[in-house]
This record gives sequence, structure tokens and C-alpha cells, in this order.
Amino acid sequence: MNMKEASALFRLLGDEVRLRLLRLLAAERLNVTELTGILGIAQSGVSRHLGLLRESGLVEERREGGFTYYQVPPPEARNGTTPLWQMLDAQFAASADEPIARADQVRLKEVLRLRKESFANHGDGHQLVPGRSWAAWARALGHLLPALDVADLGCGEGYLTVEAAEWARRVIAVDRSSEVLARAKALARRRGVSNIVWEQGDLERVPLADDTVDVTLLSQALHHATDPAAALAECARITRVGGRVLVLDLRRHDETWVRDRLGDRWLGFDDAQLEKLLKAAGLTDVHVDVGAKLTGDPFTVLVASGKVAPGTLRTEG
Repeated sequence: MNMKEASALFRLLGDEVRLRLLRLLAAERLNVTELTGILGIAQSGVSRHLGLLRESGLVEERREGGFTYYQVPPPEARNGTTPLWQMLDAQFAASADEPIARADQVRLKEVLRLRKESFANHGDGHQLVPGRSWAAWARALGHLLPALDVADLGCGEGYLTVEAAEWARRVIAVDRSSEVLARAKALARRRGVSNIVWEQGDLERVPLADDTVDVTLLSQALHHATDPAAALAECARITRVGGRVLVLDLRRHDETWVRDRLGDRWLGFDDAQLEKLLKAAGLTDVHVDVGAKLTGDPFTVLVASGKVAPGTLRTEG
């Protein structure tokens, strides 16, 4: 490597985002969508940085299963950059506990968790089973359910809402953000789903009457609530006697970056705390279980449910 090439290479590395990309790709092959989610920057920016790193030979591109993945070259293919990689590896190790590096690592683990939950990575890795997916399995389970009225509180961009609409008689989707609701409505239109009612409102004051639905869903929404107890009381209020409140949320964790990056008010909930909150809302037959966990991942998903029994205390909506 001559002086001019070295100068260009070091200028290339004088960018924090590109160093973050190299750290991630040294650990795992990733595609642009995955990298965009981890880094929290626009896909166009990720693609631009990857293009520069690829041109420099620090990153290579490979097609696999219909996707384009990026990774760092193996040691035997680094074409004279081995000393540089030794320096980078030392820097990555020395800065591993810095907040931005830890946050990237946590989001990387979430990407790997999603991969692990794909049917493609279960069982015999060499066995090809066309059409097998968790989404299809979830929809199949919906065929076993009676026609139900469902509320999806804190629905976000509507992915769960649309899935629930596949088996529900009607879904009422509630979110506080008009912009987010607009994106959710657009998703439903693209999917051709018409049995969804959209409402703008807060978790602590749901704009629905008492006894409106058979099932109330709170998926990754409770940790955004100003008052989780009030939100669960609202869930109980709008759910008919005999109906269920179903909560998917995070077990308590120490990843404080989610407050600024994702707007989380609560760093998850202890199992016993979540059970106590459900019971305090007047729910019975309460269960709290682990829904998803990956070794080394600080985020564990808890699944909790409770039943609205006759005589459940109602609060004013």
C-alpha cells in the first residue's frame, strides 16, 4: 500500500458510522435493512457507506437466498491490510463498553434473535421446506379461534393489527400518534384489510366504551405508558366479562439508550411486577411466561395474560 492509498484509507476510517459498520460486519454478515435498523440512520446513508468500504476492500458483498449480505473479508483475503485489521480489532475491543458500541451490539443481538426465530433456521439446516414460516403458523392458529372483537392498543404501524384482522371479526386499533396511524392505515389498504377501526388516543384514556371487545392486546406498548397501572385498568374496562387482556412486553433490563432512541418510559418489568399490575387491574387467572429469549441478549420478551371476571372493578374511561 503506497502513501496515497494509505492516506485515502485513513480518511475513509475517520468516520464514526463507518467504524460502527466495520465493527458490526466483523462480528456478523448483515444486509442493508438489518444494518439500517441497528445504526438508526437512513438506508441511503448505510448504502453509501457500504459502497465506500467495499471499494476500499474492507467489506465484501455476497448474494445469498435472494438477499445481498455484507461482511469483512476473511483473514486470508485481506490483501495486505492485516496490520490495519489488527489495529481495528484492538480498537473495537478497547471500546466495547462504550454506550454506542453496547447499543449497537444489543441491536445486533435482536437482529440475530429474529433470524433465529425464522423457520429457515430451525431443525436441519440443510432441509429446504418451501413455504414454512412463523407468520403462516400464527395465521393457522387464528383458524382455531371464534370470531372475536379485538382492541390493539398502542398499535404503532399496524403490523400486529393487520395480522389480528386475519382472524378477528373486528379490530379496533388505537395509537396516540396521528402520523403513525396514517402509516398503519396505509399498510391495511395495501393488504386489502377492511375490518379495522382506527382511533387516536392514549393508553391511559382509551377512546372506547366499557365492554367493547373480547380481547385487548398490548404488544410492546406498556413500557411506553406514562402510568402502566392506569393503562391496564383501561384494558380491563374495555374488555367484556370472560374476555382476555394479553400483554407482550420486555422483562426489566439495563439498556438506558432505549429512552432516547425509542422513547421508552420504562426499562421493562419484573415478572412479579407485571403479574401484580395485571391483578391490580382486577384481572384473574393471570399468567406471566417468557415469550422469547436469546442467550446474551439483554431483551427478554414476557407474555402475560389475565381474564376479566364478573365483578371486575371498572374505572371511568
